[in-house]
Amino acid sequence: MRTDTGHVFKLEDYRPSDYLILETSLVFRLSPEATRVTATLTIERRDGVVASAPLVLDGDGLTLIRVAIDGRELQPADFLATPDQLTISQAPAAPRFQLLIETEVAPAGNETLMGLYRSSSVYCTQCEAEGFRRITYFLDRPDILSVYTVRIEAKLDEAPLLLSNGNPAGSGDLADGWHYAVWHDPFPKPSYLFALVAGALGKVADSFVTLSGRTVELGIYVEPGKEWLAGYAMDALKRSMKWDEEAFGREYDLDVFNIVAVSDFNMGAMENKGLNIFNDKYVLADEETATDADFANIEAIIAHEYFHNWTGNRITCRDWFQLCLKEGLTVFRDHEFSADQRSRAVKRIAEVRTLRAHQFPEDQGPLAHPVRPRRYREINNFYTATVYEKGSEVVRMIRTILGAEAFRAGMDLYFERHDGEAATIEDFLKVFEDVSGRDLSQFALWYHQAGTPNLTVSSTHNPAAREFTLEIEQSVPPTPSESRKRLMHIPLAFGLVGADGRPVAYDGVEGATVEDGVIHIRKRRQVVRFSGVAERPAVSLNRGFSAPITLSVEQKADDQFFLAGHDSDSFSRWQAFNTLLTDALIAAFRQILGGKEPVYTARLSELAGKIAADEALEPAYRALALALPGEADIARDIGKGIDPDAILTAREALALAIAKANGQAFSSLYDRLADKGPFSPDAASAGRRALRNILLDYLALLPEGTELAARHFRSATNMTDRAAALTVLAHRHRGSPEAAKALADFEAKYGSDALVMDKWFQIQAGVPGPQTVETVRTLTKHAGFSMANPNRVRSLVGTFSSANQTGFHRPDGEGYRFFAETVLEVEKRNPQVAARLATALRSWRSLEPVRQAKAREALLTIAGAENLSADLRDIVERTLA
Repeated sequence: MRTDTGHVFKLEDYRPSDYLILETSLVFRLSPEATRVTATLTIERRDGVVASAPLVLDGDGLTLIRVAIDGRELQPADFLATPDQLTISQAPAAPRFQLLIETEVAPAGNETLMGLYRSSSVYCTQCEAEGFRRITYFLDRPDILSVYTVRIEAKLDEAPLLLSNGNPAGSGDLADGWHYAVWHDPFPKPSYLFALVAGALGKVADSFVTLSGRTVELGIYVEPGKEWLAGYAMDALKRSMKWDEEAFGREYDLDVFNIVAVSDFNMGAMENKGLNIFNDKYVLADEETATDADFANIEAIIAHEYFHNWTGNRITCRDWFQLCLKEGLTVFRDHEFSADQRSRAVKRIAEVRTLRAHQFPEDQGPLAHPVRPRRYREINNFYTATVYEKGSEVVRMIRTILGAEAFRAGMDLYFERHDGEAATIEDFLKVFEDVSGRDLSQFALWYHQAGTPNLTVSSTHNPAAREFTLEIEQSVPPTPSESRKRLMHIPLAFGLVGADGRPVAYDGVEGATVEDGVIHIRKRRQVVRFSGVAERPAVSLNRGFSAPITLSVEQKADDQFFLAGHDSDSFSRWQAFNTLLTDALIAAFRQILGGKEPVYTARLSELAGKIAADEALEPAYRALALALPGEADIARDIGKGIDPDAILTAREALALAIAKANGQAFSSLYDRLADKGPFSPDAASAGRRALRNILLDYLALLPEGTELAARHFRSATNMTDRAAALTVLAHRHRGSPEAAKALADFEAKYGSDALVMDKWFQIQAGVPGPQTVETVRTLTKHAGFSMANPNRVRSLVGTFSSANQTGFHRPDGEGYRFFAETVLEVEKRNPQVAARLATALRSWRSLEPVRQAKAREALLTIAGAENLSADLRDIVERTLA
């Protein structure tokens, strides 16, 4: 485990390596305790580099067996080898030579799940970001593109399946019950995209005919006996391949495409060229074990990793500072895919909720960083919501600014110009400037500058002059290492809505560039005047969430209620109602802190009832609208002095008020929405279930609510309904006999299914209240829980620390103490998982003073531990800074 944290990598220090690795030949002799890896590298010195330049290769915990150059074995005096570096001080004078390196690694003992490791008797690799250096010494950086040929040797009875990147190039039997397979990938790739899988796995086979008529053999490999659970994943893969051809003109390039599902994996999935490796929770699904959300996630993540074949693989990133170039861009592509496959309006709202829940707090706290960071100590800690989700929003803004046609032309040029290269953000922006003729230099600040911009907006209407005016002022709050901010180019989509709900026409506009319903904000203060506006309109701002900003709008509540009922933009209509709910909850929070009972207007409950009953709206949309802002969302908008108990009280009081006002109507709609046919994971069916289950959550607050939820649980025919009912019982009726029975019945039914048991752990970890820390502590001793499995840790400890505001932030600090102990225990095995857990305390300074002091104490406990990994130390020190 690396504990060095002194070196800071800076974007400004980037320089090309002195050497290239043109070809990489790898031979693996697999053994759980001692795998031999023989790497033969064809190395070329760059033009202009002196012949005496040393060759320095990266390693991480390696055991070196031998080194040879052009067939001559080197002597100890010819090189310097440590577990983390191999230096050949005097490389050959010839510009090109072959370097042979033999190393030994122990997959069975590798609990970091980086490099080559063994999970449930399956050999597996994970090389992003810097895992390849745990396999062999290499120039382990994204701008070293090499053509790989891989030979894998293993005992036939231990590993009948041998997979790597590219196309199969040979296989056969060896002596003593061993066999081999050879794979060749003709497309140069960086080392982080290397993959190997070996073991006994079941296969689901299919094929896909590309746009040009080539047949691609498809395979999804899973634990034997679970093949039937991979059908939806295969269908999602084929739809992804077809969509990418139609939407972006991208055709798959190899003869085979394989996916492997494993149970121990640090991430959701990995896009290795032609051999995607997945966390099995994003492959395996049927109605008995997976929720509608699981099906949607499988669809999106299968698509995301497949889309990386062009945005990440064929064109990769020059260095890790450009990570958003592959991740943010590919998130945008998978969002567009899901929007086309499902409901664009519902998908957009879900995307924004995710961004606000995860990225906005990142921007507002000590871990804030630009979409393209300028420096890092540990790259694993920059796989963040800012890089992924905000990175996607930046790409979306480019399309908003340029229009769909120019955006597609820019993407086509990007693929044409940079295929086979390691590119930069500047390369990406340049193609759009070239096709459109626009200057995107100010817009580029979205990549270079941290923080969430805020627009303060006020409006006036002069009926005599028939003029409507918007005064808009932008600001970006300071973030760590950036106290002074530059002005951004913000594309603000808007609408002027008349009394009948229709758009209000205007004759002209002054004060800003306005194109296709978008105001281009470029100055600190802009006064935008619309002429020819006879009657005062309601103004709908940031339609479709055209920019990832916060808005401070001087707007009457009447306008918000009007927009919530009439705005033609579905996102803005949802946003208006969500704003009304948030404002009411914040007001109630302050009433509670002042010793008063929270009071809510009947008008809010009435609007909730109207939305629920509006058959013109999709059920999934209504479900999202009726979902109250989460406790963390409310805390984020309050800003400082957070008391999670008061927020929970305010939220539960509002839920009860809405339930009481609409009980009969909600009950009638709940009954009508019951599934009447066989289960289907399609968007419409999932939407009906989502609406019915949000209604159940409200109805459970009323008399007879406990029995209703228990009946829902007993009669459920799919995991979506069963898990929803269990959540309602455990959270709304915590401690009741009905909740205890449902939890016991669920465990008895699914105790042997690890993925379903993750839901059981997760539901209990999320139960609000001070008692949950003891429940979670007890559950860490459960037979089905393992600190070595990232899914188990995330489902229990991750849910408790990031999604249970009252349990985690218990006033006496017990939640924090448990958290510190657990993070340090996890870190001994898996520093990456521990570091990601530790981000749960990124907003500790926003808490009220008592909790704030105890949270800081927990962070100091972690920081003071001996031999802390680079991953965890980086997060904790930045959080405390």
